[in-house]
Order: sequence, then C-alpha cells, then structure tokens
Amino acid sequence: MSNFLKNLILFGLVFCFAGCSGVYYGAMEKIGIHKRDILVDRVIEARDSQQATKEQFASALEHFSSVINFQGGELEDKYHQLKKELNTSEEQADDVRDRVAAVEDVAEALFDEWYVELDQYSSASLRQSSAKQLKQTKIHYSKLIGAMKRAESTIDPVLRPLRDQVLYLKHNLNARAIASLQTELTRIETDVTRLIRDMELAMSEADSFIQTLKAE
Repeated sequence: MSNFLKNLILFGLVFCFAGCSGVYYGAMEKIGIHKRDILVDRVIEARDSQQATKEQFASALEHFSSVINFQGGELEDKYHQLKKELNTSEEQADDVRDRVAAVEDVAEALFDEWYVELDQYSSASLRQSSAKQLKQTKIHYSKLIGAMKRAESTIDPVLRPLRDQVLYLKHNLNARAIASLQTELTRIETDVTRLIRDMELAMSEADSFIQTLKAE
C-alpha cells in the first residue's frame, strides 16, 4: 500500500471520528446537555479511572512482591496471579488513556465553540467578560490536562518491567526467575510510587477544575 493511500485512509478515519463527535455533541445539545456538562462528566470519569488505576497498580506491586517473598509451593500459581494482575493493569491503563482522550476531545470542541460565539455579542462589555472567562477556563484546563498527561506517562514505565518479568517467569518457574524479579523490585516500587503520586495530583486538579466550571 502506498504512503499516499495510507495517509488518505488515516485522514478519512480522523475525519470520521471528528464528525461523529460533532454529531454526538449536536444531538446532546438538542436535548439540553451542553459541551460544558459533557466536559464535567468526562473529567469526573477520568478522575475515577485514575483512582482505579492507582489502586490497581498498588495491587500489582503487592502481588509482585509476594512472588519475591515466595517460600515454597506451586510457583506456577504465583505466575498466574501475576499474569492476571498484569492483564488487569493493561486494561486499566487503556481506560485511563481513553478517558483522557475523551476529555481532550470535548474540551477542544467547547473552546472552539466558545471562541466563535464571542463574535455574536452585540455588547462589547459582555464580549470582553466572556473572553476573559474563556481565557481563565483555558488556563485552568491547561493545568488539568497537563497533570492528567503526566500521570498517564507514568503508566508505561511500570507496565514494561511487569510485562518482561511475567514473560520471563512464564518460561522460568524456578529460583533463577525469583532472583530476576528481585533485581527489578526496587525500580518498580519507585515507579509505582511516582504513578500513585501523579495520579493523586491529577485527581486533585480534576476536582479543582470541576469546581471552577460549576462556579462560572
């Protein structure tokens, strides 16, 4: 397939998704649910997903540590437990990414609409007030999405070694595998600690942003 055709297909998909979003927002508007309302709901959903992610990765670390401290019995059972934790963590990571992307999508639509509608004011003072409010809201949003993106970026540094160790354990159910896990434990603990901290900061920014929108 040529690069031109690939780019054409990609453009078509992007246009389709953008169009679908526009149709959705338009339909919701007709029943009295505005983009601002959708943004609040999506920020809440993203915040809740971050909370679930924080808890899931703490659980994965706990199971990982339990394998390190394994003293006897069926090591294969421990492998299956760790594999289950990894799968759940992967699913939760995907959910966070989707939720953050959904926030970005509706926020962009809201700010574009708000900017265009500034020209519809006949009152200069009201236009100026709305423009100021738009600027302040975008500043608050920038802090929010920045915190969400930073939290999201802490996920892969945890997932990568977990994937490696689960795969290694799958083919080496012995003391050597346990020793390999031990060497990674400190780094994974550090990365999970950073993930939990950044998720909590992002959740705090989400709460602050929600209050800001509701107060306007």
